[in-house]
Amino acid sequence: MRKLKQYFKGDITLWAAIFLISLASFLPVYSASSNLQYVVGQGSVLGHFAKHTGFIIVGMGIVFIFQKIDYKYFGGFSKLLLPVVIFLLVLTLMQGKSIDGANASRWLKLPGVPFAFQTSVFAALVLNIYVARYLDRNKDKEITFNNSFVPILLPIFMIVGLIFPANGSTGILIFLMVLALLFIGGYPIKILLSIIGIGIIVAILFITVVLKYPDMFSGHRVHTWKNRIENFAGKDGEESYQVQQAKAAIIQGGIIPRGPGKSAFKQSLPQSSSDFIFAIIVEEYGYGGVFLCFFLYLLILWRIIVIATKVENIFGTLLVVGIGLPVIFQAFSNMAVAVNLIPVTGQPLPILSYGGTSMWVTYIALGIIISVSRDIVSNENTSKENNKEDVNYEIA
Repeated sequence: MRKLKQYFKGDITLWAAIFLISLASFLPVYSASSNLQYVVGQGSVLGHFAKHTGFIIVGMGIVFIFQKIDYKYFGGFSKLLLPVVIFLLVLTLMQGKSIDGANASRWLKLPGVPFAFQTSVFAALVLNIYVARYLDRNKDKEITFNNSFVPILLPIFMIVGLIFPANGSTGILIFLMVLALLFIGGYPIKILLSIIGIGIIVAILFITVVLKYPDMFSGHRVHTWKNRIENFAGKDGEESYQVQQAKAAIIQGGIIPRGPGKSAFKQSLPQSSSDFIFAIIVEEYGYGGVFLCFFLYLLILWRIIVIATKVENIFGTLLVVGIGLPVIFQAFSNMAVAVNLIPVTGQPLPILSYGGTSMWVTYIALGIIISVSRDIVSNENTSKENNKEDVNYEIA
């Protein structure tokens, strides 16, 4: 046990939660990936399972590496990476219309790389770290709209603006999380309200122009959003079919579930291995599966709150909140879609969904949070050692 603690330092409970949620992903993914083979016509079940295993192993390696880096360096890294992610987002939008049938404005395919990756999730991580750094550096300064426009507001509008047309749900999620981070960091309320107003006006203008002149912009998904909202309101269509299948799968769960691998809807439910994997979990594992999902994500949320409140500097607190809460918000958004509480968003269930580059970004975020917890544990141990020395001195 002591040898393991030498390698896995920091918040042990968070380490345990990451291991548990990673292990819990294997059986649902193995079951639901048959949809990719028999319906989509891609690969084999064992092939997808092996690929997911590879993503998990690499992801755990990412956590192990990032937790060893002093979290204070990530602020400087974000400043260097900010122009890089903006360039990658522009490059993603400039691609063709599709990659393997998917919207190319959401994915970037680099030459020689065997898979495409979603640039928006990486951009969101970098932006949140950058915002935390800015708020920490300017905590004792008077912030106005003019002096904060170029260093903070412009990057926010640029990144959200580049993501929103092709990936509206992610763009909105990033915008909301950044606003929450700015509010927690003491950013002036009046300017926050101005940002919200500007964002709403720009979004409405963009949607209005696209609906009236659909050929003016390429790579947008405004009509998809329109269909999803209409279907959520009760009209029939592809998205309502997804939700109907998801709800039917959930009903089959309950107290006596079907059991591992025995889902009847994994073939008919689109995106059953990613966006709607929660429905398959409920169908195969019943209320136990629901409890497991909520328990694991609430456990991670609890540790995020504990670490954010224990860290001794503002940057550490804002960093943990800025990169930790989006993971939890995404998880509950995914589950809310499956039970038709909100329109379809296309957000995967973090780590539990079939592996992808968004999973690796989640692991990066968790690795950084553990890095912060390592610093807390180190400071606590130092404080204990100093107290012991003081007691020994007094006795002597």
